[in-house]
Amino acid sequence: MELDDAYANGAYIAGGDKFPDRWAGAAAAFRDAAQCELDQPYGGRAREDYDLFLPVGAPKGVVIFVHGGYWMAFDKSWWSHLAAGPLARGWAVAIPSYDLCPDITIAGITRQIAAVVDTVAARFAGLPLRLTGHSAGGHLVARMGCADVSLAARHRIARIVPVSPLGDLEPLLRTSMNETLQLDAAEARAESPVLHRAPDAPVTVWVGADERPAFIAQAQGLARAWQGDLVIEPARHHFDVIDGLADPDSNLVAALLG
Repeated sequence: MELDDAYANGAYIAGGDKFPDRWAGAAAAFRDAAQCELDQPYGGRAREDYDLFLPVGAPKGVVIFVHGGYWMAFDKSWWSHLAAGPLARGWAVAIPSYDLCPDITIAGITRQIAAVVDTVAARFAGLPLRLTGHSAGGHLVARMGCADVSLAARHRIARIVPVSPLGDLEPLLRTSMNETLQLDAAEARAESPVLHRAPDAPVTVWVGADERPAFIAQAQGLARAWQGDLVIEPARHHFDVIDGLADPDSNLVAALLG
């Protein structure tokens, strides 16, 4: 369809097809060495669980990372290694799975992420929460800042860092993937963070300079709508822009925890 190419990532990344295996291998190796509690439930459905990674000593707070995949692919097991940066800085990290379209709507996934945020917040009573997510996950953590989402722990959210987020879903109506997403115009508007009031928590929108123009425009649009900080990281594309989360000394981790 009209905008399929605009939102195609792997075709424009050298060796893009090799990244999923690389992520899965790094994640499995990290779990083998980490102090973690796997498959913690936040609801009653099969994919409503999260993996929790714990630092040495009492955590300073909790980072929740929400994965991408256009709401259609992956689960928590591909991303465990991205906990390494915050973990080394003394923060616990929760990484949830969620149901995938077309078995659920994007609005339904938004409700699932709200449920995991409240579940994790209750487990770590009184500690601050910092939310980050990539691509579709960037959309989902941005939605946690929107007043229409029922979220008991919103006042605990100290910062939101959407990475390469989809802040405006209306263009996706003009893509073939909408056969799976099954968005209509009303849901696309309701689920677009750019059309909601900015959250009280500070927001830093992060995107790679080598990403598709549509993703740079999406990041710019969300930062502008919410008057948040915008970082366009040099020499990063859609698949490696999240690598900084695995490095405690990276600028991305500094933005998330600073």
